[in-house]
Amino acid sequence: MFRYVARSAAGKHLHRRGYATESVPDRKVAVLGAAGGIGQPLALLMKLNPLVSRLALYDIANTPGVAADVSHVNTRSEVTGYVGEDQLGQALEGCDVVIIPAGVPRKPGMTRDDLFNINAGIVKGLCAAIAKYCPNALVNMISNPVNSTVPIAAEVFKKAGTYDEKKLFGVTTLDVVRAKTFYAGKAKVNVADVNVPVVGGHAGITILPLFSQATPKANLPEDDIKALTKRTQDGGTEVVEAKAGKGSATLSMAYAGAIFADACLKGLNGVPNVVECSFVQSTVTELPFFASKVRLGKNGVEEVLGLGPLSDYEKEGLEKLKPELKASIEKGINFANQS
Repeated sequence: MFRYVARSAAGKHLHRRGYATESVPDRKVAVLGAAGGIGQPLALLMKLNPLVSRLALYDIANTPGVAADVSHVNTRSEVTGYVGEDQLGQALEGCDVVIIPAGVPRKPGMTRDDLFNINAGIVKGLCAAIAKYCPNALVNMISNPVNSTVPIAAEVFKKAGTYDEKKLFGVTTLDVVRAKTFYAGKAKVNVADVNVPVVGGHAGITILPLFSQATPKANLPEDDIKALTKRTQDGGTEVVEAKAGKGSATLSMAYAGAIFADACLKGLNGVPNVVECSFVQSTVTELPFFASKVRLGKNGVEEVLGLGPLSDYEKEGLEKLKPELKASIEKGINFANQS
């Protein structure tokens, strides 16, 4: 779990030693889209992470101001802002982890599919640069629709000859964060103790929380499980409507992105048994990409874990989501191969 530096044992250790320690390796992280609604709070959260030694913030405009602001936070990492396509290479060189929240947000009435053409083009360009300047970096894809942008990234990397399925992740952590929060509220348990795997994809019915595997166990009636499932699936729409056209899920998404990036960094650093749900290349189902629990390590994905036992309701949900997820994956692949 991501923790603020002030409360982190690692952070205190680094502070005492003046950051001169070999126990925490140097790690460069880039945030592409750092001046946006997700990018700014995500930049702050990554600045607070004691595992980051260099933080590169990139966007097409306004990044120097964000970088100057975040750079004043008294934590380990050195922050540099990069603006415009001519500086993208500098932002990416030497990166261990690249986080991509770039793109336009959803507005009321928009589906994730409506975002496709704009965000797909942005992702395609950024991934071409990643293939050129930091082909070995772990890539954390936040830009929606994730069900399509991850396959786009894979195709771009394949064309460049740099594709490594162990290093490409669709960040579905926000679905897990929501499922944990909603479950804890209904079950009346401490949310800090809750774990809920969420599998499938990252849009609508493709999001399948496995409340039958939730811990601590609370024998909630099926009506409650169905309501919790629907609320988890509709969490993004709930925020869009609550913001009345003035934004989408930016703060919670930044938090979720920071959790997943932290897990990637821990895996790279050799911390054992780091497990998070993520949308990755997979043989868990017949679909080429699927979100499930993934064990992270020094090479990125160490192991894609199976689904485990499902309730009848979850089995039904799994079969329902497959056609929609398959179509989204194919849409991404087709877009990437258009030119």
